Amino acid sequence: MTPHPRDLVLERFRWVGGHADVWQIFRDAGALAATVRGLAEPFREDGVTSVCGIESRGFLLGAAVAVELGVGFVAVRKSEGIFPGKKVTRRSHPDYRGTRQELRLQRDAVGTGDRVLLVDDWIETGSQAGAVRSMVEECDGQWMGCSVVVDQTTPARRADLSVRSIVTASKLPPWDGQC
Repeated sequence: MTPHPRDLVLERFRWVGGHADVWQIFRDAGALAATVRGLAEPFREDGVTSVCGIESRGFLLGAAVAVELGVGFVAVRKSEGIFPGKKVTRRSHPDYRGTRQELRLQRDAVGTGDRVLLVDDWIETGSQAGAVRSMVEECDGQWMGCSVVVDQTTPARRADLSVRSIVTASKLPPWDGQC
């Protein structure tokens, strides 16, 4: 029997210096494949036509979920780096660190009739997801929701953004103050 993605995530999750580390999921092909399936599953029957991902882990997970769903991938870049063509930009509300990100989406990557899913590793305040939703809608795309490995949002924000997760932050092991 194949382990549930939640169990694989919890087995590989670590706290490192007080910071959450989900990178160990990427090191195990089976855990990564199960995680990608777990991220795709809640939206598999929703007619998603493209998957967005915010750099950096969102690029990796989003592209993998796009392949799993048989749809294209749309990159959402932060303020640095080359990104040709006309763009839609948003400055997010402050995140859990108080940081506001400038996010960029190529304008012609999302169009009328597109049904867009955002995939990422973690959502806490939903500030970046909210900015992505706004850009998708400005491009006349339809926001389908957000699929994440770890969800730490409030119930109201979770409902507002249509967040589905493999595990909620409350189920993670507590930080023991080591490493």
